[in-house]
Amino acid sequence: MSRLRSHSENHQVSRIGWLRAAVLGANDGIVSTASLIIGVAAAASDRNAILLAGIAGLVAGALSMAAGEYVSVSSQSDTEKADMARETAELENYPEAEHAELSAIYQERGLDKALADEVATQMMAKDALGAHMRDELGLSTVTAARPIQAAITSALTFSVGAALPLLMVLVSPPAWVVWSVAVASLAFLALLGALGAYAGGASILRPTIRVTFWGALAMAITAGIGALFGTVA
Repeated sequence: MSRLRSHSENHQVSRIGWLRAAVLGANDGIVSTASLIIGVAAAASDRNAILLAGIAGLVAGALSMAAGEYVSVSSQSDTEKADMARETAELENYPEAEHAELSAIYQERGLDKALADEVATQMMAKDALGAHMRDELGLSTVTAARPIQAAITSALTFSVGAALPLLMVLVSPPAWVVWSVAVASLAFLALLGALGAYAGGASILRPTIRVTFWGALAMAITAGIGALFGTVA
């Protein structure tokens, strides 16, 4: 077996679209729901009120994440389609200029002019639009915007993330709800950071610390606000 055949590469870039939405959804689900629960619990509300607030936060948050992801990623998709239409028109109307433009890109990457011209000729002969979208605009099928995928992924992972703090409310004694939700949610966030980093092929420590720190800060602020309003009431 040749060295080329035995060499195997495993790139993670194809996961960018759904992985970003999944991490964002789960992180937001844990942080927002845990913060909401802690804020309500710190105001000395009973378990039913805490659960009601948490469930309402889960439903509203999941729908908001789905709508927000769909709208934002659709905007990206619309921009990509507009660029594709513009590039298609330019290829039809100014093929020589587009060839020269592609050749110049390859020359900037280190090819001499003759070779760059030949590469541009062959690339455009096979897939002119694909070559320009990829090499001129940096767009490809791997990183293309997928609004529906992003919306569904965010909504599902938000719901899963939000369900974890709610589960802690059900299994914890009323007097320990704030601390049990806070500690468990930080553990969930640390696990999420580690899993996200692993799925993306990155180092685990920094993402884990990042999501845990910001989650702890959000919960601390809402706990303080809840305690303040509970005292005032």
